[in-house]
Amino acid sequence: MLTDGQRAALLRLARHAIAAHLAGRPLPAAGPDEALGDLRAGAFVTLRRGGELRGCIGAPEGGPPLGDTVVHCAIAAATEDPRFGPVTADELPHLEMEVSVLGPIEPVDDPHGIEIGRHGLMAEQGGRRGLLLPQVATEWAWDRETFLAQTCAKAGLRPDAWRHGARLSRFEAEVFDDRAGAAEPA
Repeated sequence: MLTDGQRAALLRLARHAIAAHLAGRPLPAAGPDEALGDLRAGAFVTLRRGGELRGCIGAPEGGPPLGDTVVHCAIAAATEDPRFGPVTADELPHLEMEVSVLGPIEPVDDPHGIEIGRHGLMAEQGGRRGLLLPQVATEWAWDRETFLAQTCAKAGLRPDAWRHGARLSRFEAEVFDDRAGAAEPA
């Protein structure tokens, strides 16, 4: 579990990374520091404007230090999400940042073990992979079967692929945003 200081550092890092990228300045140092240490985990950065999705990109598996992962994901969410045009410098002050730090990804043997609001899902088959964060099912008020179907659809698979050989994995995530310092474990 991250400390309040680590959450604040990651949110600041995400915002500063986007600002630096948009201004053509060097990116903020994101390596090990006092607040983050050498934490390593998968992460997603979600951008919203007025509560509406504006971009979301992540790296499910941890590799580089968490700060580096958040910098990369923040810039990608602002500039590479194919559903949206790139964020502009004028928009940045109006964006809400949300960071999801992923726990270990584990295989799902029984879909009944998936808990809405607690688990995120990944579906894989034939070289295709789709992932939905735990908060997505809650935001859309999906039941378990809808969550499974939507995760398969995100992978570009048939919605019922989870019944026909798609490999399923689940994970938990610590989700926090910069709206009044809110933090919610998922």
